[in-house]
Order: sequence, then structure tokens, then C-alpha cells
Amino acid sequence: MEITGWASTESVSGLEWLAVALAGITGGIHLVLGFAFLPDPIAVAFVLAGLGFAGALALFLLEIRRRLLYALGVPFVAAQIAAWLAIARPAGVGDVGPLEAVDKVVQVTLIVVLLGLLARDS
Repeated sequence: MEITGWASTESVSGLEWLAVALAGITGGIHLVLGFAFLPDPIAVAFVLAGLGFAGALALFLLEIRRRLLYALGVPFVAAQIAAWLAIARPAGVGDVGPLEAVDKVVQVTLIVVLLGLLARDS
């Protein structure tokens, strides 16, 4: 496989730019929280999740197997939502902090966008 460099902006659709923005937001949130939680061991999970988003963005911008990225992104993000529900166990809206709320809205939206990209490319 030849890597020729970053994608030209003409090859990226509006829906893909939305996915890039959403992945960047949730990835950034995870990195910030990961470093904020240090030295707690849970910090490692947040940093790894943030790095996972960064890696996916790099692969996307290098135009490497975008459809596969969309397909793998759905369970990756869904697993993070499930893990958050299992760990945080919010009993209601009052148990969800503003950063958590933003992140979960971004993640749910990202799943919908990724599914839309998969449907568009099938």
C-alpha cells in the first residue's frame, strides 16, 4: 500500500468533515480527562481512547481504508458509551456532568454519522 500524503480537501464530504470534528471533540475530551485523572489507573483507559481517536483521524486523513474505519468506529464508540454507563452508573440527568453530557451527545451523533457514511458507501 502506497501512502501518498494527506487527503486533499476535495475528496472529503461534508458528512465526513462532521465525523472528523466529532471524533476530534470526543478524542480531545478523553485525552484531557485522562491526564486530569492521573495517577488513577482509569486515566490509562481515557488516554488510550483519546489516542484511538487520534489514530483513526490520522488514518482517515491519509485516506487509508475509510469504510473500514467507519465500520470499526461504530462499535468502538458504542463500547465507550457502554463502559461509561457501567462505570459511572448515572441514575438520571442530575448524575451527568456537563463534560460527560457533551461527550455522550457527541458520541451518539458520531455513531449516527458513521452509520450514515456506511450506508452512503454501500
